[in-house]
Amino acid sequence: MTYGLSGDSPRRSAHVFKKSVSIAAISVAFTMAFTALPSPVVAQAFSFNNVSIEGNQRIEPGTILSYAGIARGAAVSAAELNDAYQRLANSGLFETVEIVPQGNTLIIRVVEYPTINRIAFEGNRRIDDEELAGIVRSQSRRVYNPSTAEQDAQSIADAYTQQGRIAARVTPKLIRRSENRVDLVYEIFEGGVTEVERIGFVGNDAYSDRRLRRVLETKQAGLLRAIIRKDTFIEDRIAFDRQLLQDFYASRGYVDFRITGVNAELAEERDAYFITFNVQEGQQFDVGNITVESDLAEVDTEAFRDAIKMKSGKTYSPSLVENEIARLERLAIQQGLNFVRVDPRISRNDRDLTLDVNFVLTRGPRIFVERIDIEGNTTTLDRVVRRQFETAEGDPFNPRAIREAAERIRALGYFANADVEAREGSTPQQVIVDVNVEEQPTGSIGFGGSYSTTSGFGASISFSEQNFLGRGQTLSLGVNTASSASSYNFNFVEPAFLGRDVAFGLALNYNETDNEYAEFDTATGVFRPSFSFPVSESGRLSLRYTARFSDIRNSSDGDTGQIIRAEEDLGRRFDSSLGYTYSYDTRRTGLDPNAGVLLEFGQDFGGVGGDTSFIKTNLRAVAQTKIWNEEVTLRASFEAGALNYTSGETRVTDRFLLSDSTLRGFEYGGIGPREYNSADDIDDSLGGNYFAVARFEAEFPIGLPDEYGVTGGVFYDIGSVWGLSDETLGQTTNDVLYEDFSARHVLGVSIFWDSALGPLRLNFSRPIKKEKHDRDQNFSLSISTDF
Repeated sequence: MTYGLSGDSPRRSAHVFKKSVSIAAISVAFTMAFTALPSPVVAQAFSFNNVSIEGNQRIEPGTILSYAGIARGAAVSAAELNDAYQRLANSGLFETVEIVPQGNTLIIRVVEYPTINRIAFEGNRRIDDEELAGIVRSQSRRVYNPSTAEQDAQSIADAYTQQGRIAARVTPKLIRRSENRVDLVYEIFEGGVTEVERIGFVGNDAYSDRRLRRVLETKQAGLLRAIIRKDTFIEDRIAFDRQLLQDFYASRGYVDFRITGVNAELAEERDAYFITFNVQEGQQFDVGNITVESDLAEVDTEAFRDAIKMKSGKTYSPSLVENEIARLERLAIQQGLNFVRVDPRISRNDRDLTLDVNFVLTRGPRIFVERIDIEGNTTTLDRVVRRQFETAEGDPFNPRAIREAAERIRALGYFANADVEAREGSTPQQVIVDVNVEEQPTGSIGFGGSYSTTSGFGASISFSEQNFLGRGQTLSLGVNTASSASSYNFNFVEPAFLGRDVAFGLALNYNETDNEYAEFDTATGVFRPSFSFPVSESGRLSLRYTARFSDIRNSSDGDTGQIIRAEEDLGRRFDSSLGYTYSYDTRRTGLDPNAGVLLEFGQDFGGVGGDTSFIKTNLRAVAQTKIWNEEVTLRASFEAGALNYTSGETRVTDRFLLSDSTLRGFEYGGIGPREYNSADDIDDSLGGNYFAVARFEAEFPIGLPDEYGVTGGVFYDIGSVWGLSDETLGQTTNDVLYEDFSARHVLGVSIFWDSALGPLRLNFSRPIKKEKHDRDQNFSLSISTDF
């Protein structure tokens, strides 16, 4: 059909499926035209009054002409016809294009790309269809575009590369259907995992390869390579590892440290990488002289100097300086000094390897925060994000405070990604802080089994939500049953009660024991609301009320002693108390990467209602440090408790009974006062009003490859439980053993395993000093914790 340039024409219909694009027709036409004419001196020009468009089904002729760019009656050269052809071919709308001039008519023949009927994936097992569908840009009922399909294939291959499968190949295939439709199928060859076979370091003297490998996110392939996926090679993770290594050395005073290169060599079989970090450590620097100066008349430099806690001689770390800057800026705000900025100026002393730090207080630009915009939080409420800022709208703008707020937002764990940026506001003196977040799941439901050397085998069901209803609240429910115990727990925490830096907690617990260590059972329930808040940079105070009931059940006259039976006869008892706990934790500041101290002291005062009056005191102190270039970790801890009743009588459910996690080498209640009568086969653990335990241990590598996650340790524990009231002692005619202080000593070895189930600890212990009727336990399995 001929289409006039000045008129309209209906669509032409033709079914052509051809992959190549040809311009043979236009070449032949030009040859014939030039043969029929005398040899021209100038280039031949054509003028077409009509255009005939053939083969188009969906695309309007006017659209095709607009791409061709040919005007009615205008002179058109051969080069311009070629340009028109290129524009049509590059439009992405046609598989083939032909332009044939015939006299005063130009014939344009096209074959349109087919419509995608459906998109399918074949050969994929590691990534499901739903995830792949979110990667590709091609869509059903849209026009097929080969370049888009090739880009999609590369995107799928990149997704496999992120899983360490760099040999993955993706090929787009077309299956023809009727009515110019095709099925687009991505044929996927996933290939095997390309593992990190070895991670090495060149140029490191201060720290061993083993220690540096523990810093990196990438791990070597090991025995558990089928479970642990951090041994796969991922290029983006290598960049993250470079930063981790840089931060590791910087926090230990190596200010000149740099990574000169990272070599990742692929094995010939393309199934493993050998990664080598080339480093230059430089020298380790300590903090030298610390000074404060300012040219601002209103600044009392002595007051700011006294506020500094960083000490000369301490290993230099950028985090030390950052914390001091934050401390000085907070002091400036407290003194009403706005727009004061702290500029640290570092001076090197290469002779004695120290860095002098001069904190200069200057006047910063008068810029205010116009507003804080939060986007992307579909679940989390704005106020949860906003309360991470110490800065509010209208406050002076402080870049450091904004960076710290960004870190707090990321540390919440609610978001997969969180970007915080500042831009100019409505005036140059104002800034707008943009917060863009991406939500991620924060809840979990767990079903599982458990084994404890204390409680035996059991089953558990748990629910946990770290961002309940998007309010930043923590809610957890748990049911745990075992052969000798069962527990039901409910915990709720509001971290910002009434918008303040005060955490409100509510705990409900109910526990029952079918005690295999004694001839009686117990039931206890606790209702405990609490408030906790910071009182210093490293100190925190917790206030609580506790309502507790306890019951002793199922004691047998023939198997249980007189004391337990007398305490059971008291029936169910209710206690009501107010208490506090003060904790001092240097790990919160993170000033020393190799050491930390935790101190806790708490008391509960009973008698606020209830059946008894008492004072219960607990003390805990833990210290940890690393020696020998951080290859060996040393820990020391001390725990103690005292229980004093002023009215009512203590019972076995109130007194201290130690578990194997407190004093290793003994069963639960295995040491301390006992009611004993060999003739009646009575041997009841009574617990004590006092206890004290000291634990010392060392953890170190045992020569196994790092990727196994297995280290060893040795420990020495010493402790005792003692003390019973006269009322308790007067309830029996049997012997009461070990009522006085008698220290038990235990030696043992530990195996630490960072397993796929979590960090596990296996203790093999042997008491070297104990009492005759103590119940020892030579093996225990527990979850490993630092402190």
